[in-house]
Amino acid sequence: MSWRLSNTMHTDFCVEALKDATARFGPPEIMNTDQGSQFTGAAWVTVLADAGLRISMDGRGRYFDNIFIERLWQSLKQEAIYLEEITDGFQARRVITNWMTFYNSERPHSSLEHRTPKEAYWQGRDQKLAA
Repeated sequence: MSWRLSNTMHTDFCVEALKDATARFGPPEIMNTDQGSQFTGAAWVTVLADAGLRISMDGRGRYFDNIFIERLWQSLKQEAIYLEEITDGFQARRVITNWMTFYNSERPHSSLEHRTPKEAYWQGRDQKLAA
């Protein structure tokens, strides 16, 4: 829905991505994250609480709790990051932007009945609005 690139563990870039995603697509019913410091700090939790979102966190060290996002990171690394000789943040941003666009808009996913995430998301939103 939205992403940011940072070379720090600060919360601000995560909060920016959250605000961007909710502004563009509306707030989700629930926000699930791991227990990284970016997601347990006051800045992140306050934004979620102010928006009335339910907060969910994976168990410590339990990557299977959010297997879909873990698979996303694995795919990004294997299909883009490890194939490039990235020398700076600008190049990293270009590589990741291109791959994320492909992944969400062009690449069909078997778990989504061979639709792209973009198709699955908008079809689901259209069905909710029609109901």
